[in-house]
Amino acid sequence: MTEIIDREAPPATTGGRTYNHWARNDTLEDYSLRYAPKSFRRWSPYVVATTALGGIAYLADFAIGGSIAISHGFSSALVAILAAAVVIFLTGVPISYYSAKYSIDMDLLTRGAGFGYLGSTLTSVIYASFTFIFFALEGSIMAQALELGLHIPLAVGYLVCSLIILPLVIYGMTALSTMQVWTQPVWLVLMVAPFVSIAVQEPEKFSQFTHFAGNSPTGSGISMLGIGAGAGVALSLIAQIGEQVDYLRFMPDKTPQNSRQWWGAVLSAGPGWVVLGAAKQIGGAFLAFYIAGSVGLAKANEPIQQYVHGFTTFAAPVALGLATFFVILSQVKINSTNAYSGSLSWSNFFSRLTHRHPGRVVYIFLNVGIALALMEGGVFGFLNTVLGFYSNVAIAWIGAVVADLVINKPLGLSPSYIEFKRAHLHHFNPVGFGSMLIASAVSIAAYFEAFGDYGKAYSPFIALFLAMVLSPLFAKLTKGTYYIARVDDLEEPLLAADGLPSAALLTCTVCTTGFERPDVANCPFHAGAICSLCCSLEKDCHDSCKSGNGSGPGPVALAPPTVRSAD
Repeated sequence: MTEIIDREAPPATTGGRTYNHWARNDTLEDYSLRYAPKSFRRWSPYVVATTALGGIAYLADFAIGGSIAISHGFSSALVAILAAAVVIFLTGVPISYYSAKYSIDMDLLTRGAGFGYLGSTLTSVIYASFTFIFFALEGSIMAQALELGLHIPLAVGYLVCSLIILPLVIYGMTALSTMQVWTQPVWLVLMVAPFVSIAVQEPEKFSQFTHFAGNSPTGSGISMLGIGAGAGVALSLIAQIGEQVDYLRFMPDKTPQNSRQWWGAVLSAGPGWVVLGAAKQIGGAFLAFYIAGSVGLAKANEPIQQYVHGFTTFAAPVALGLATFFVILSQVKINSTNAYSGSLSWSNFFSRLTHRHPGRVVYIFLNVGIALALMEGGVFGFLNTVLGFYSNVAIAWIGAVVADLVINKPLGLSPSYIEFKRAHLHHFNPVGFGSMLIASAVSIAAYFEAFGDYGKAYSPFIALFLAMVLSPLFAKLTKGTYYIARVDDLEEPLLAADGLPSAALLTCTVCTTGFERPDVANCPFHAGAICSLCCSLEKDCHDSCKSGNGSGPGPVALAPPTVRSAD
């Protein structure tokens, strides 16, 4: 019988494997490679949602909206932003729900949603790329504020903007939740203040905005090419849902008592981020129009310039200082999230390739270091190009995951639950992995004008369409045999008197530490229970527990084990 230990037992430091202090400290580690256990999910739905939404305080939305409006004019920009927002919202709903339900991050969700254990390593790099690209963009915006407000040279400002994030991110959800909750009201007031002031003093500016042409060769009217190109830039933000679910995995279990709060938090902090995001992009487009006559179109998309002029309308003597403070506050809020999510993604990537895990904290430095190199290389100057290209790959990944959740699972083409443990997964699943590769390859070819101007403009939509169609097709052709390599045969823990799972933990035979049931599998190689992390790091078993040594199709488990997170 599997040994059961008490929840209050201290972490063991003896046994077949031990972890260093960074990896053993739950406050630092934040269960970066694991299911988030009930014992750690002690925050209310409100706190989790506020923390997740605090991460969308970024000002890149203002820069993106300004760039789209300058490049394509008002009408095309507005339609592009709204079209992208609809796509992002609809794809974000199922991802947020499954993450909150199963208490897992985007990487673990991807594993079980059609990609396989090693197949999702590529998506870890895609997601990590999102975090350091946007860290670099946000850091560049902060450095622009430091240069204008404090006369700090840009090169030095990039370094400062990177270093000040590290202390916050090291302590994970514990520190971030406190910081985001306390700073959110101040940030919201400062963000909307210029728009309120302009509405009171110069209301005619909003009607004039509808005639803004920017550099568009077709003026301020509708251009189908402009809509596609603008939406492609905005759709680069589709991977933001990964950062949202990095927090939503800490949601408490859904119960009849908290059902309304639970759903409100999941929808607002999950796909709901894009409602505010789209509003910020439109706001950035408006502010770019508002200041273009003063600073020129080349600088009109810089958030620091937008807010200096915006605050001047009601607080001229302190406008520069107030704008500098606002930009710094915004960038600290978002870049702490970018660095945090990047550390999770790199942890997942390297643990699978190297079978080592020095701790999430180590990868914070890697992610911030890459972002710093991009800042020093002037990534902000290539904003539209970088984001337009990236959106093709990101949306192919998200599209394949969503197709599995909303099409394959309801149709019974894939298991009804999310399995993330190596012990039960094939290395590669052609359903999601193959769909993403084909969709991204075709859309990238389209982006490089293989199918003409319209193909380039709408390449992200091509990626989404192909991923959504190919995933159920491949699931049907493969009969779902690449989802589950072997059934979950671990003995279930005893139930408490009320019929619910007991508070007992299952002991991992490798690290001799206790873990909750969803994080544990049966290991024939070690002749006992094994936690998901020890299973990931095992180098000697060669996946001997799986049918065909883990390389071929095996049985499909269409029903979850008895004990799972509450529905």
